[in-house]
Amino acid sequence: MKSVLKSVRCFLREEEGANGVEYALLAGLIAIVFVVGASALGTSINTFLQTVANCVGDTTTCPGV
Repeated sequence: MKSVLKSVRCFLREEEGANGVEYALLAGLIAIVFVVGASALGTSINTFLQTVANCVGDTTTCPGV
């Protein structure tokens, strides 16, 4: 029984291979942030271009004119 506990403790202390998992998690988080940011930016650009299109079509709807 002591050898099993010793083996488990040794396994938990071993850090070999942890770098790959850490890099994978980091890459996944970066990808999520990129997708969320691109989505927010796309929505902002779409709103801006829709406002410009409305101003070109009808100048009474333009803000600040």
